[in-house]
Amino acid sequence: MEAVNLLILIAGALLVISILAVQFSVRIGAPLLLVFLSVGMLAGDEGLLGLQFDNPDAALLIGSVALVIILFDGGLRTHPERFRVALGPAAMLSSLGVLITCLITGISAAYLFGFSWIEGLLLGAILGSTDAAAVFSIFQSQKLRIKERVAATLEIESGSNDPMAVMLTVTLVSVLAQPDVPTNAGVILLFVQQALVGGIVGWLSGRIFVWGCKRLELHVSFFPLLAVAGAVLVFGLTAQLGGSGFLAVYLMGYVVGNARLPQVMHILRVHDGLAWLSQIVMFLMLGLLMTPSSTLDILVPALILAVVLIFVARPLAVFISLAPFRFPWRDQIFISWVGLRGAVPIVLALFPWIAGLENQQLYFEIAFVVVLVSLVVQGWSITWIARKLGLEIPPEPEPEYRMPLDSIHSKQVLEVVVYEITDDSAAADHHWSEINLSQPADFVGLIRDGVWLRANTNPKLQAGDSLMVLAAADDVSRISEVLASTGTSKRINRKSFFGDFVLNADVTLGDLAGFYVLPEEGGEDLNTKVSDIFLRRFHRRVVVGDHVVMGNLMFTAREVADDGTILKVGVKPQ
Repeated sequence: MEAVNLLILIAGALLVISILAVQFSVRIGAPLLLVFLSVGMLAGDEGLLGLQFDNPDAALLIGSVALVIILFDGGLRTHPERFRVALGPAAMLSSLGVLITCLITGISAAYLFGFSWIEGLLLGAILGSTDAAAVFSIFQSQKLRIKERVAATLEIESGSNDPMAVMLTVTLVSVLAQPDVPTNAGVILLFVQQALVGGIVGWLSGRIFVWGCKRLELHVSFFPLLAVAGAVLVFGLTAQLGGSGFLAVYLMGYVVGNARLPQVMHILRVHDGLAWLSQIVMFLMLGLLMTPSSTLDILVPALILAVVLIFVARPLAVFISLAPFRFPWRDQIFISWVGLRGAVPIVLALFPWIAGLENQQLYFEIAFVVVLVSLVVQGWSITWIARKLGLEIPPEPEPEYRMPLDSIHSKQVLEVVVYEITDDSAAADHHWSEINLSQPADFVGLIRDGVWLRANTNPKLQAGDSLMVLAAADDVSRISEVLASTGTSKRINRKSFFGDFVLNADVTLGDLAGFYVLPEEGGEDLNTKVSDIFLRRFHRRVVVGDHVVMGNLMFTAREVADDGTILKVGVKPQ
């Protein structure tokens, strides 16, 4: 009993230390996952606590469950409009890109470590997938928002390339474990089976979950738990059917997250915490599993392999995969640099260990070193690179708090949203009746100095007030454009980014010629719309923040519809 209590004490202490270390990580700009991994190593066999953990089976079980929760959460937060600009490119990166990365890294590994070519390819497959959680945790901690074309490509690629890496790893482990069995077209059929079964089961499971949520009369607190249980169940079921459980879980999350369910808001809130808990537990465990001194003999070739992966394999994979889509060069450079490796390669490195292959622990040690280098070199520089390449865009105006009224049966999901009024808020120094909103909303009241001022007193809004508004969930983004802070105190704000003037994107060059001096060269017809210039320049993948320079004027896409229609552009002099 005392041993159990001590184990609980140590586990709780490690979790608390990891969470408190987040504040330190944000201050120095370090990747959060690197912090969690470091805490685990410090508590490990050669660390301060000397904890011994050498059970790869338990590590694989914990890591797989954690990845299920992380991928399901990623699917929940993937919006369908992102597929407009990123489905094709992300699909190429998660398939052809992984194969190219696997091939280049595998050949290099075979040369550096004296592996056979199949063993080298296995290590290439283990290191083939990127980690979206690692990337976007950095963006969140630094409060960085980048262009949707880049963010969506990275997000979808990272969510969908894990199954590809898993399938490659499982296949190559099987080949090495059974050297007498010839490799033939059955390998390709295995890939197809994994993808088809995973896709079908994932989509059907999402639809069944949505159907069940509309009919089950459970307390709202049970739906996030049901989502977790459902994701784990679908992962296990898909694996039993011979499909990719990771792909199925991601697709299930996507279907559920984009369904019009009042429970989705609660599921998202709970899963945000669960995803972070999964990452902390997984990286703590992997840190405990690692013995740093064992990497000394392979440190130099492992570092060389990391350099090849970061500076050769990933860039080539990105440039070749994105060639048909004509991505801007800045986007391609950033995507190639953000091939951040995280938990998945380390978890995949446990597969040959469990299968009892030759050099079983060596795969794990090499993967660990490469991931560590990736987190330090790439993770620490992502924010700086994004800003140097001009990919940062102003944050969208949004409320401070959102409280869905999901217990009320309504055709629309209603929410009470709260806005913090600041000096730069458009609503400051106005009565509610003086504010013009494009969407219907009701004034509930406000909190001033801790006191609730009711709506019928018609108070004038002041800086420091917490304004409470009742509105439909679909209208909150439009309402926020008026009521949320404009962010003039932030490093980058909407006015400085888009310019002082806003125009409809269907304005023609002839209309603009009466107000601005446009260059005569370029051969553009005066009847050409500004939106057409954007669509031609960015090959119909225009996102908010894209720039077109004409003479001494810069036009910036300010508002883009889900179908790709450009609605508004900002104008400012160069």
